[in-house]
Amino acid sequence: MIRNKYRIKKSDEVIVIAGRSKGVRGKVLRVCPDERVYVEGANMVTKHVKPNPNVNEPGGRKQMEAAIHISNVAIFNPKTKKADRVGYKHLADGKKVRIFRSTEEEIEI
Repeated sequence: MIRNKYRIKKSDEVIVIAGRSKGVRGKVLRVCPDERVYVEGANMVTKHVKPNPNVNEPGGRKQMEAAIHISNVAIFNPKTKKADRVGYKHLADGKKVRIFRSTEEEIEI
């Protein structure tokens, strides 16, 4: 089992802070073990695909998201409407939760 050591997780809302998609906000679709993430609507590339009659898929050019390094995205804080850093806090019952560093509020998925 690969353990996720990153502070960004699947279905988090993030903002791209570097690269050609800078400023794009979107949901994390996938986190890869090689420190890359797929963000909805960011880093779009055109891929040429062959037709696949087994799954009834036509061929042609297909727009899809490419991976972005995890250092080029930051979690989006809806209260401040800005990028934020992620911290951790231990609750009284022993549970460890992620928090926004600027407002100390818990991150809800």
